[in-house]
Amino acid sequence: MSTSYGALCSDFYVNQKLALKMDLPHDRETILHLFDQVRKAMPLMDRFRRYQGELALESSRRDAEYRWLALRRTSIRTGHVNPESMRDAFKLHKLILELAPYHLTISPLDIDYVELLYGFDLECKNNHDAVVYEALFSTPQSPLSNLLKVPDGRVLDVQPIWGLSLSDKGDTQAYFEVRTRTKNRKGRATKSRHEPISIFLTLRKYGPVQQIEHLQDHFKILAEYAETLAAEKLVPSLLTPIARQITSSST
Repeated sequence: MSTSYGALCSDFYVNQKLALKMDLPHDRETILHLFDQVRKAMPLMDRFRRYQGELALESSRRDAEYRWLALRRTSIRTGHVNPESMRDAFKLHKLILELAPYHLTISPLDIDYVELLYGFDLECKNNHDAVVYEALFSTPQSPLSNLLKVPDGRVLDVQPIWGLSLSDKGDTQAYFEVRTRTKNRKGRATKSRHEPISIFLTLRKYGPVQQIEHLQDHFKILAEYAETLAAEKLVPSLLTPIARQITSSST
C-alpha cells in the first residue's frame, strides 16, 4: 500500500455505492454475465460469494489489498481496500458505472444517488469512545470540554457525525463520521474490542441524471471533493488528533 492516506492508518479503503429506486434484476444469466465481464477486466476478482441479501464478486481477502463488488436489492456497491494508488482505487468504481447500467438495464430515472466513501481504520486497544472524546472534545478551547466531566462519570458513546451541503441545490453532500465499536449496555467492550476506530468521509450526489453516461461526471465531481476534503479537513482535524491520542493513551 503506497497511497499517502494508507501510511496514516492500519487500513485505507475507497468504496462506492450506486443507489437505485427500483429492484435490480436477479436472473442468473444477467448477473453472471456482469460478474464475468468484471472478472475479465480484473482477473483477481474470481471469487463468487452469496451472502444474506447480497451477491458478491471478490478478490482474495487474505491479501492486504483486495477489491469487492456486491449487488443488493436496490444498490450496487464496490470497494477497494488498501489500494496502491488513488488512480488504482478508482478503477473498479468507474468500471461498474460503465458496465452495470447496460447489463442490469438501469435507466437515468432509476438513479437515486451516487456515493463515494473514503474509510480510515485506526487500530486501538483502549476504550474507543474515551480516545475520541479526549482527542476531539477535551481541550480547554472546546465548548464541549466539560460536557462529560461528571463525578464518577465514564464516557460510553462518542461517535460524532457532521454533514454539509456542497451545492446551492443541496444535491451534493459531504459527511464526516467517527465510528467506535459496539459496547454492551454497561459500556464495556464486547467481542469487538480488537476492532478499529473508523473515520469516514462520505460524498453523495443525488439525481436526477439526464443521461446514464453522466454517472462518470458525477463520480469525477465526488472524487475531486473527496481529495480536497480528505487532505485539507479530515486528516488534520480528525485522523491526526485521534491517531495521536491512541498513541499517547497506549504509553
